[in-house]
Amino acid sequence: MGYFGTIVALLALLALAWRYLGGYMEAVFAGRVRYLAWAERPVYWALGVDPEAEQPWPRYAAALVVFSGTAILVTYALQRLQGSLPFNPQHLGAVAPALSWGTAVSFVTNTNWQSYAGETTMSYFTQMAALTVQQFVSASVGIAVAVALVRGFSRRGSPTIGNFWADITRCTFYVLLPVAFVAGVVFVAQGAAQTLAGPVAVHNPLDGVAQVIARGPVGFMEPVKELGTNGGGFFNANGAHPFEDPTGLTQFLSCVLVLAIPVALTYTFGRMVGSTRQGLALLAAMAVIFGTWLGFSSYAESQPNPAVAAAHVVAQPAGNMQGKEVRFGPMPTTLYNIASTQTSTGSVSGANDSFNPMGGFGLISGMMLGEVSPGGDGSGLYTVLLFAIVAVFVGGLMIGRTPEYLGKKVQAREVKLAALGVLVMPVTVLVLSAVAVSVHAGRAAIGNGGPHGFTEILYAFVSQANNNGSAFAGLDANNAFYNITGALAMLLGRFGVIVPTLALAGTLASKGTVATSAGTFRTDTPLFVGLLVGVILIVGGLTFFPAVSLGPLAEQLSKGLFR
Repeated sequence: MGYFGTIVALLALLALAWRYLGGYMEAVFAGRVRYLAWAERPVYWALGVDPEAEQPWPRYAAALVVFSGTAILVTYALQRLQGSLPFNPQHLGAVAPALSWGTAVSFVTNTNWQSYAGETTMSYFTQMAALTVQQFVSASVGIAVAVALVRGFSRRGSPTIGNFWADITRCTFYVLLPVAFVAGVVFVAQGAAQTLAGPVAVHNPLDGVAQVIARGPVGFMEPVKELGTNGGGFFNANGAHPFEDPTGLTQFLSCVLVLAIPVALTYTFGRMVGSTRQGLALLAAMAVIFGTWLGFSSYAESQPNPAVAAAHVVAQPAGNMQGKEVRFGPMPTTLYNIASTQTSTGSVSGANDSFNPMGGFGLISGMMLGEVSPGGDGSGLYTVLLFAIVAVFVGGLMIGRTPEYLGKKVQAREVKLAALGVLVMPVTVLVLSAVAVSVHAGRAAIGNGGPHGFTEILYAFVSQANNNGSAFAGLDANNAFYNITGALAMLLGRFGVIVPTLALAGTLASKGTVATSAGTFRTDTPLFVGLLVGVILIVGGLTFFPAVSLGPLAEQLSKGLFR
């Protein structure tokens, strides 16, 4: 199957996910799917909560923050104690304090930024009990926030937005676990490693070379890495390692899993607010951005690498093969990495650091738009809804009427909360990037000079503040400076958006609806789709254009000689 055949097959499967997975999730969060009620009850008993008792937004947010804070501490402790815990065949010692803290924050915020090589740093127990568990529950947290915001739009005069504990439990049991298990069977059947036996030593009798090959419980960790838009790999090479991504089928399945829930949630949104056209409008805006970014990034990577061409080393008929997954070539690798960065996944099938300048621009700029095309599990939907609030406000100003969205008046409080949620990420990125390039500790970690080195720093904070987790790979981030500033970026990028979003959900839920009139700006039309795309591009473009002008754009103009 060629590249365009792959795109067609991907679109077909995502269309099915949009309709059927999206409808299923609406039923799950409405409480109509309860075939695992027997498994839910012990969880609620252990937590001491009543799943039917709904919460106003402050209690919902407090429960989320307490849960996430506890998860950070537990994940940190498991890393620090791993030398004394079971399932550690390599006898790995405790992870360093700064790295443990940064990694704990990373996985709990659904970022999965990794400043370490997993196969030589984390024991099997840490990988399973700490990191994989967080890949499930952090995704559930993001989806729960999105559903809470949608309830805000769909309810009238309600003081509550749902129950946090019920939402994350049902999301984990009914959505993530079943899909990840089935996909895990496929990954293992295709050759993904799945063992607790430890590394294996191989000796080649022909040349006398001995090699230790790392392995572990990879096959059933891989699907939730993609499905939960997490991205944290068992191996340092992540999705480019054949034990994680053994065949073309698993690479294709990875792309499907990465995009499935963010795409399906737009249908869930439409069903919950009573109009699938509204969900389709959001999906159309996402698709326009995703298709555009995939198109020019694929074109950029189909061109020869300018540094290789300048050295006259080898012809490049396939395009830029530098750092690409050689089993599949530049185009499938670009599709995988664009899907990963346009969501909050961060898993990679090639080295982002060796993309051509405009290919690298496609990766970083997609995140700069807020990762709304289609974004991460839950985070993509609630962020695009924040942009939709801003868009209807702009549209209302254009026609001189009070802006409305889904029958709810958008007034000063709603616009302020939406603007706060939209601006937290760019402010965090730009401030921390400025600090990093201004101090020796920040500059000393870059692997390249000139615009490319600046891009490495900028990319790191864009990735962390967007809870993406991919890296430009040339930056040595395993040091105190980047572990501490990176953790700050991840916390602000996660909770600095979630708390205003939940406040917005509470405000909207308490409002009544207004009747549609001839002057109402419809939000299920191509005109609104265009306005929403324009607002997203303007916010991202105006905020980050000076920064990317110093990085990938400057490198493109210099024809890649700074590599």
